[in-house]
Amino acid sequence: MIGIDIFSGAGGMALGAHMANIDIEFAADCDKFALQTYKHNFPNTHVYLGDIKNISILPFAKKEEQTVLFGGPPCQGFSTSNQKTRSLSNDKNWLFKEFIRITTSVMPNWVVFENVKGILETANGVFVEQLIHDLESIGYTVNSGVLNAKDFGVPQTRSRFFAVGNLHGIRFELPHKLTNPGPTTWDAIGDLPSLMVGASKSRLEYLSDPCSDFSKKMRGGLSICSNHLVTKNADYVIERYKHIPPGGNWQNIPDKLMSNYKNHTRCHTGIYRRLNPDEPSVVIGNFRKNMLIHPLEDRGLSVREAARLQSFPDNFEFKGSIGFQQQQVGNAVPPLLAKAIFQKIQSYI
Repeated sequence: MIGIDIFSGAGGMALGAHMANIDIEFAADCDKFALQTYKHNFPNTHVYLGDIKNISILPFAKKEEQTVLFGGPPCQGFSTSNQKTRSLSNDKNWLFKEFIRITTSVMPNWVVFENVKGILETANGVFVEQLIHDLESIGYTVNSGVLNAKDFGVPQTRSRFFAVGNLHGIRFELPHKLTNPGPTTWDAIGDLPSLMVGASKSRLEYLSDPCSDFSKKMRGGLSICSNHLVTKNADYVIERYKHIPPGGNWQNIPDKLMSNYKNHTRCHTGIYRRLNPDEPSVVIGNFRKNMLIHPLEDRGLSVREAARLQSFPDNFEFKGSIGFQQQQVGNAVPPLLAKAIFQKIQSYI
């Protein structure tokens, strides 16, 4: 199959498609640092940097192979943690119309639309209803639902909404979750280097031999990998880390250490969360802002650790400064979750 990737980000969905033997010919996004990462890891893909609204004709020649168009418009407006923008008045919430416009222009055999689960509840589900209506009105047979990444080999609890359509009248069935238990947080990152707060040396050797089948798969035979960057926190933040046990959060921090908050009792439960090594990770979103903490060390997660928890293999290298790398990882669709969708599509062909 041939792939067209819009709202591409750094390439999480694209990597899943590539794992399912799909050749990505075109990608588009407005984030230049994400596209630097994309181009580095997919050097043969034509990338477009700019507002998708300015794309009229894709530099893409339709071939004999079947084509799949996929993408996930910005999801912040649908997030349950961002109530201020979960409304009809947020222009970004209407970017799915650009997905429809590009689909209408290309008329690919298959389409895959992805977003956060919160899109189902935003404005009483009007965005999902309109998306499916628009796809069906131009000839697509559509099925949709929510999948959790931890059910597909990803060491992270992360639910995502998918709508999959095709022009062949096929009643697509979402992939079934794996029967074996998925990897834990420590299965994913236990072999990565021990780091300090503010670590800035990107390329390092591994701490040990692979600690699990998952870590062995992520390493792929490498002896050195990149992106071992950690945010430099203030001393008072590091002091807070020391009081939080695995699975704990800000509620474990003594009140006297939270005095700079106007009302720390209103903090979100995801703030200052130390990951439990024996369970899948919580959502890897804005892990710097949320101050997700390493299971054993008193520091935030490195970019590579977060990438592992998203199921990015170690040969996938992120570009830009640490802040941009962290954003790229947190915004991505877990590649192994995307792979499950694309492999299911391939099974119908």
